Amino acid sequence: MTRLFKPLKLPAVTAYLIAGVLVGPYALGRLHVGGVGFGSAEAVKTLALVSEVALGFIAFSIGSEFKLDELKKTGKQAVVIGIVQALVATLLVDLALLGVYYLIPGILTVPQLLTMGAIATATAPAATLMVVKQYKAHGPLTKLLLPIVALDDAVGLVVFAVSFGIAKTIVSGSLDLVSIILNPIIEIVCSLALGAVMGWVLTQLEKLFNSNTNRLNLTIAIVFLTTSIAMVEIPPIGSVHIEFSSLLTCMMLGTVFCNICELSHDLMAAADKWTSPVFALFFVISGAELELSVFAKWSIVVVGVVYIIFRSLGKYFGAFISAKATKCSPAICKYLGITLLPQAGVALGMCSIAAATLGEQGALIRNITLFAVLVYELIGPVLTRQALKAAGEIKPMPDHVKQRRQLKLDAAKEMKK
Repeated sequence: MTRLFKPLKLPAVTAYLIAGVLVGPYALGRLHVGGVGFGSAEAVKTLALVSEVALGFIAFSIGSEFKLDELKKTGKQAVVIGIVQALVATLLVDLALLGVYYLIPGILTVPQLLTMGAIATATAPAATLMVVKQYKAHGPLTKLLLPIVALDDAVGLVVFAVSFGIAKTIVSGSLDLVSIILNPIIEIVCSLALGAVMGWVLTQLEKLFNSNTNRLNLTIAIVFLTTSIAMVEIPPIGSVHIEFSSLLTCMMLGTVFCNICELSHDLMAAADKWTSPVFALFFVISGAELELSVFAKWSIVVVGVVYIIFRSLGKYFGAFISAKATKCSPAICKYLGITLLPQAGVALGMCSIAAATLGEQGALIRNITLFAVLVYELIGPVLTRQALKAAGEIKPMPDHVKQRRQLKLDAAKEMKK
């Protein structure tokens, strides 16, 4: 698929996603031939563990970008932009869907629009990271982008908890301040604490080995272990839920590891090579999970289009205004918001919670989110690549590299002869 899409100059992420759609239950899966595609959505879910592990490594890679010496330069800008762009996206989506609520009565409820506004905060770190790695993007915009994408998860958790808590209050008629305020704070604190502890443990264990192979094996094992611990379900204590965000936990793991381990740079580079096929599989599974049936209802399409337009405007102008306020360069102000459009895993997790809690109202939220994710996942990586290229952070391949590659190809052809 990447070879087929190369003439169109599309990112590999898009090729993987379309490959997933083709082997999914709405394409080859409909043939119901054993071994050819996924016959049902349930069959795709059997590979959920692969997605969890891949997200753990993606978060681990992003966490390694939080180096203290660089955060001293961009930390304030990342925090301000990360919070503002998320809140502006929520505000615009809430106002737009409120307009739909009054203009087309019966299509939406207030709890639904509040929840959709909260889901608008989430950005997909996986797609962004893959584009950055594929094209070896480097520069001020890229350095600022990855911390913002990482921070987005924490901001999204808080905004979703508050908005969804209000939505549940409207549905049930009872106010639960614990779920609105306390539980999201507990989740963030527990996730960061677990990640920090595991990062310290990994660093200490690395000192026991001299072989780079053993050190790489240990690094991979610890990421697996950390992801597994984050997935453990702890029984609630009354209305207090002790939960972990695997994204936040593994980001903190990567952050602590890269700041206190002298060998972290080499080990991260080796881990990137090992995880490449895992990431490819993650996006193929993500493509297979996209439900094309959401196009069947006009109400979902209408609300989905409104959601996509106003979330995009919120992300772009939120990033633009806050970047201007923090005195970022003109290129960052102009292009940062475009790179924040991809949406997937975190948003799907939020809509799953809504679907499980709100019944029929939650089902509509899930379908609209699936519609938006389908659009964002296919066009988001392309827009991210274009924005990074326009900002001058994706450089064309140097002539000497092209010549070296051509010489290798010519030599290979001669060997065959």
